[in-house]
Amino acid sequence: MASQVTLALAQVDLAVGDVVGNAAKITTYANRARDELQADLVVFPELSVCGYPPEDLLFHSGLRANVEDAISNIRESVRGIAILIGFPEYADDVIYNTAVVFLDGEVLCHYRKQELPNYSVFDEERYFTAGKSAAVFTLNGIRIGLNICEDLWQRSPLQDSRAAGAECVIAINGSPYDINSQKNREAEVRARIADVRIPVVYVNMVGGQDELVFDGGSFALDADGEVAFRAPAFDEGLHRVTLLADAAGVTPDGGGIAATLPTEESVYKALVTGTRDYVGKHGFPGVLIGLSGGIDSALVLAIACDALGADRVRAIMMPFRFTSNMSQEDAAKQAATLGVRYDVIPIAPMYDASVAQLTSVFEGFEQDATEENIQARCRGLLLMAISNKTGCMLLTTGNKSETAVGYATLYGDMAGGFAPIKDCTKSLVYRLARYRNSLGDCIPERVITREPTAELRANQKDSDSLPDYDVLDPILEAFIEDDLSVDEITALGFDRLTVIRILEMVKRNEYKRRQAPPGIRISGRAFGRDWRYPITSGYQFPQ
Repeated sequence: MASQVTLALAQVDLAVGDVVGNAAKITTYANRARDELQADLVVFPELSVCGYPPEDLLFHSGLRANVEDAISNIRESVRGIAILIGFPEYADDVIYNTAVVFLDGEVLCHYRKQELPNYSVFDEERYFTAGKSAAVFTLNGIRIGLNICEDLWQRSPLQDSRAAGAECVIAINGSPYDINSQKNREAEVRARIADVRIPVVYVNMVGGQDELVFDGGSFALDADGEVAFRAPAFDEGLHRVTLLADAAGVTPDGGGIAATLPTEESVYKALVTGTRDYVGKHGFPGVLIGLSGGIDSALVLAIACDALGADRVRAIMMPFRFTSNMSQEDAAKQAATLGVRYDVIPIAPMYDASVAQLTSVFEGFEQDATEENIQARCRGLLLMAISNKTGCMLLTTGNKSETAVGYATLYGDMAGGFAPIKDCTKSLVYRLARYRNSLGDCIPERVITREPTAELRANQKDSDSLPDYDVLDPILEAFIEDDLSVDEITALGFDRLTVIRILEMVKRNEYKRRQAPPGIRISGRAFGRDWRYPITSGYQFPQ
């Protein structure tokens, strides 16, 4: 007679450090999995009890006490269903990244993560000690092994599970989003399955945590590496997968295979998710945005409204003598279309007063970028004042192209608490604007088609200071994400002097990026936790 285990994959959004809240959510979902899905086992993501990544909170004795209390409470309170959770295990004077399976208060399985990632956004070797052995348990006659995230990106853990008798492996994950993440995950797991010929069930979390967004996309691959189930990306929920065992082995049977998302749709959903959770988990009543009439602030306004609702978003237009009528008309039109509160505060009185105060100090100097930066800083002062008064967080609107080369003003347009499009190149910003309008026009067409300009001096264009974005962005990607040299980038077909000029700008403006607010990571390497360039550097790019 065939054996069967019904799994409930809990693709959930959990808050780092909120151990009590996470434990309550875990218990609620476990009860739902038992009562609504009649599941035999409910599976939660990596470090679900404390949230992922907990970083140096792991060293805090208060967190340890909360985790130990939560584990005890979950173990005692969940009945009638087996439950698989992840937690930091404090033992032997070290910390393990651990998974445990409870059934009616008894421990069915205990596993410590063997492979600790220490690259990109991960630094688990700072916190955890690696486990040494596989763990397999039997449920309804099926032998199930456990892996945790990075274990699947190396060959040994899954092989060890198979050698220990596993007929199927469940892997719990805290795998953050990037543009290629779902494709890469499934490809890696497929490669591991080719070694062992057993199915793998992969459970991932959803939600935003600081710069990281977790996109879910939980899936099951059969023993041939074919997709048997895939959960929708970015959606929180419980998903049923049945493991069926017969003489031929174990086969996962899911409730459907959600389509993978096109690039623009997945990035946009990541930006909405990250913005929603950053604002929500911090408890801000809403956000405000300096709306310039340009493409960047227009996209950020759309993201904010989709993430929070128009009633929690307000836009401020701060015109000056260089602000075109087109910019003012388009900003007002977008605000009205989205239904957000819209205020207009001219900055000329502030600017004139500031310059007047500096007249004696500036005597003998020609006008230059200093006066342009004063405009940006007047706007930053106004926006931060409104933020202070209302409690709403200021969203900055800079993109990756500008951030890379320093085309932004410290304490001006860089002021704010969160930067939704910080990791989006200018080229991607245009594509995202088109995508958003495909859902319903909210960004005026002229904002997308007009030549980009900061409008800080008469007839200014971005191209006065920067190469065209179809040249700039590929060079930046080659340097930042692929670590290519000047010679290698030039060999791709770019002018050598242009490459050197851009790379020098990137190097020179590291001090600005260190002072920028956090923003959502969507690429293979974002400025922030996985970009660690020295501010002071004597490195010279070869001429």
